[in-house]
Amino acid sequence: MEQYFVYDQRLGISLPKLEKDWEDYSEKEQNAILLRWETIRGAIPDRIAELEKTINKKQDELGNENDFERSCRLNAEIAELASIINDLWIWYRMNQTVSLRMPQ
Repeated sequence: MEQYFVYDQRLGISLPKLEKDWEDYSEKEQNAILLRWETIRGAIPDRIAELEKTINKKQDELGNENDFERSCRLNAEIAELASIINDLWIWYRMNQTVSLRMPQ
């Protein structure tokens, strides 16, 4: 199954890596791919919650930080985490109806 997915270090999840048209996969492969994706997709809200906790911790640190350079680093880290969350939500929403659109 790993041949159909690649781990994205930044997002912390595996993403589909389909190298041919959907119709060129057998029904068995399609079902296995969909099952794996739905498992991954189901974990996205948990991954987002983890990142939100990290953001909250960094925001607390930022509120107590007097060092300007450290404040800038914390802001940059928070912005990157927010960007990751945004990308995860895009993947979650973009593919929520994937099984309905793909031929059975």
